[in-house]
Amino acid sequence: MSTVVHREKSQQSGEAQALVCRLDQVGMGDVSVVGGKNASLGEMLQQLVSEGINVPNGFATTAFAYRQFVAVAGLETRLRSLFATLDVDDMDSLQRVGKQARRLILQTPFPQNFQDAIATAYATLCQEQGADADVAVRSSATAEDLPDASFAGQQETFLNVHGLQGVLEACHKCFASLFTDRAISYRHTKGFDHFDVALSVGVQKMVRSDLAASGVMFSIDTETGFKDVALVTAAYGLGETVVQGSVSPDEFLVFKPTLKRGFRPIVKKRMGTKEIKMVYDEGGTKLTKNVPVKASDRQQFAITDAEVLQLAQWACQIEDHYSRLSGTQSPMDIEWAKDGVTGQLFIVQARPETVHSQKTSNILRTYHLKEHSDILITGRSVGEAIGQGNARIILEPEDISQFQAGEVLVTSRTDPDWEPIMKKASAIVTDQGGRTCHAAIIARELGIPAIVGCGNATDVLKPGQAITVSCCEGEEGRAYAGLLLYEVKEMALDTLPRTRTQVMLNVGNPEEAFRLAAMPNDGVGLARLEFIIANQIQAHPLALIYFDTLDGSDKADLEQLTRLYSSKPEYFVDKLAQGAGAIAAAFYPKPVIIRLSDFKTNEYSKLLGGSQFEPKEENPMLGWRGASRYYDERYRAAFALECQAMKRVRDEMGLTNVILMVPFCRTPDEGRKVLAEMAKHGLVKGENGLQVYVMCELPSNVWLADEFCDVFDGLSIGSNDLTQLTLGLDRDSALVAHLFDERNLAVKRMIQHVIAIAKQRDRKIGICGQAPSDYPDFASFLVEQGIDSISLNPDSVLKTIMVIAEAEKGSGV
Repeated sequence: MSTVVHREKSQQSGEAQALVCRLDQVGMGDVSVVGGKNASLGEMLQQLVSEGINVPNGFATTAFAYRQFVAVAGLETRLRSLFATLDVDDMDSLQRVGKQARRLILQTPFPQNFQDAIATAYATLCQEQGADADVAVRSSATAEDLPDASFAGQQETFLNVHGLQGVLEACHKCFASLFTDRAISYRHTKGFDHFDVALSVGVQKMVRSDLAASGVMFSIDTETGFKDVALVTAAYGLGETVVQGSVSPDEFLVFKPTLKRGFRPIVKKRMGTKEIKMVYDEGGTKLTKNVPVKASDRQQFAITDAEVLQLAQWACQIEDHYSRLSGTQSPMDIEWAKDGVTGQLFIVQARPETVHSQKTSNILRTYHLKEHSDILITGRSVGEAIGQGNARIILEPEDISQFQAGEVLVTSRTDPDWEPIMKKASAIVTDQGGRTCHAAIIARELGIPAIVGCGNATDVLKPGQAITVSCCEGEEGRAYAGLLLYEVKEMALDTLPRTRTQVMLNVGNPEEAFRLAAMPNDGVGLARLEFIIANQIQAHPLALIYFDTLDGSDKADLEQLTRLYSSKPEYFVDKLAQGAGAIAAAFYPKPVIIRLSDFKTNEYSKLLGGSQFEPKEENPMLGWRGASRYYDERYRAAFALECQAMKRVRDEMGLTNVILMVPFCRTPDEGRKVLAEMAKHGLVKGENGLQVYVMCELPSNVWLADEFCDVFDGLSIGSNDLTQLTLGLDRDSALVAHLFDERNLAVKRMIQHVIAIAKQRDRKIGICGQAPSDYPDFASFLVEQGIDSISLNPDSVLKTIMVIAEAEKGSGV
């Protein structure tokens, strides 16, 4: 693109000023000239295209051109007079003043020199891209995309604009959109003078994502602020549907540290519904239109794994570049598009993430529901808080004046027009949208809990109904009936003492891993594969291997579960690897001890297809469980899938912080058989740093501890099973529950003995059972014995750290 710069003399300074400039001639030092959005595009064109990132070029009108337009027409005086009547908290006043301001801008013609400048720049773009080039015309305010404020989405964007007249009209509408109701309200809230902000307009060749896919990505986890993952969302068609929240997109999480080292760490994949897509309105009366997505396309991901990894790699490069500019880690909010003609990926916008990057990191705030009631609706949770109030159902923007402060806003979806009332809401619930939609982004910025993509919230919830919106229970947000009791705990992390004894976490749910990683910890002492299998996989591994032999209704359910996979066993491996990988990534590079599966036969039989493969046992607690299954011919093929998943986590995702642990291993010889079985599938103890631990939960583990130390790298005490087998009682039986106590002297002597043996043999020894979470005196006992690590339930970590510190002080540790 040849140089396109039109200059006029500034009336104030007498120095030359540009009306229009090429995007690749500006950078982040030019925000005052072309606004945040255009400055960022120019920065990437100048600095990152050479690194392999595709960014469409174009031109931008300047802030000087906007100010000249306002000055020549005498608009500022008339606008100031209009704004003198504004009451920003009165919706009627806001809508009246905004409408009059926009009409005033649109009724005022552009100066001829400005029209000429745009015409020349567009003609040059058409010479390179083809006659009558289709372009995107985007607003870029000079106060936009600052580190502590996000004006994104407040001004207008126009897609598939053709011809000079279309470009001029779109530029005029962009200028007018500086005075949308939401922009006026936001500037007032943030303390910006309306006349200190100018508008630039960016004009870029369209990326034909209407023929392919597009989306939004963040170089941070949007809900927890975890900075080591990139979140990529994708849907079909032009990207406005994702930004507006009119579709539920596909979501992918990629772990950045090992991605940068050449691994393929997609630790989460979630398919969205993607009901509609925005495309060109060829031959129609509009620029774009929404059309339904074919059912077959909805049932597959919009982009490939290779494209996900490419986008995530670009997110890393963009974040690293902006971090160098700012001198600190700068998480980014990025829009991308895939061209359906060329198949190429492009970055079309990048701006600073403005929520988690501004939060203080030394205060841990946690929300806990103290009671529960009927769950009315569920969806994607946004944030980690709880909000409650009466439901206000609003379906049309013209009705937003009905909203009252403190209510729960319930609607189909929001767009920037809704922002003046969103800040007054106690919570937000929408039928449509994903984690990167407008409602989600604004809710995070305002610190308001939101549930998006519920599907039918506006039908299920009733006007005026009292509800509690909970986003503190994982990725699924829930709206409960009534105003439930809850508590908020705050802890200043910099006041916590450091202990010699490692404090680790018991983590079962991968969806909670990134949130829990913010707690004080030395890693994960227990991650149980059973949780992932039961909740995310739901299928018995043998039923997937021998699918063709199945009968009954489970077969149809399994077919539906595995519909995205050509190989049904691959479904098990992939889902298990993602779940375990998410936990390992959350705590990387700290050790994460993943316990291999320890379902009992009655539990396995409850999985889909499980009843056809599991025997019936009189006492499953003492039966075919743990290590005894892995090398057994009846289960060996299923254990192979487990090994393949763990190898994928370590070798393909690069998460070598994973330590594997064998449960319910009755004898040292059985341990050797399990290690041999693992080795058949590439999990060789000692290779690639692989450590293998054993659960110490049987009396034989204690009294043969020296021999188990010959087989394994470490031991982890399972106090629940060790207590029941030492005292000879079934911990699931209510009849003898009153006798179950890990503090029994017999149990404590067992623990004392095994800790001593492990330390003699220079083996790691920790505990992952329930006891230290429940009993502070038991935690003190473990410290006195010199245990290496104590793994706790997350809700007991903070109080137990204080107990451990006190015990270490008292025992001279």
